Amino acid sequence: MAPDRLDATFAALADPTRRAILARLATGEASVTELAEPFAMTQPAISKHLKVLQRAGLISRGRDAQRRPRRLEARPLAEANAWLEGYRQFWDSQFRRLDALLTELKTSELRKRQKKHGPRNTPTK
Repeated sequence: MAPDRLDATFAALADPTRRAILARLATGEASVTELAEPFAMTQPAISKHLKVLQRAGLISRGRDAQRRPRRLEARPLAEANAWLEGYRQFWDSQFRRLDALLTELKTSELRKRQKKHGPRNTPTK
């Protein structure tokens, strides 16, 4: 993904109103009026959010007679997810290494205790 496109995608996703608009569009296309309904803001304010989303390539505008419905464009989200996936894999690897180290330390500590105090006698039933 091109850095400018990635920047635009994350900038657009930074706003909770725009994320809510995308969530709504994930259920199907909608008009500006329909998209503005759940928000306590003017239609021009919603239109500004839609322009940001459109410039980022996250939505597109269709044409249906007099209506100009907006629809979700998934490709930029898939590209951002692919970029993030590399970091998820990195952290998964780091956590696996940490788990292995903790297991090794726990085993080592247990051996030291057994050497010092002998094996624990546990009552049998």
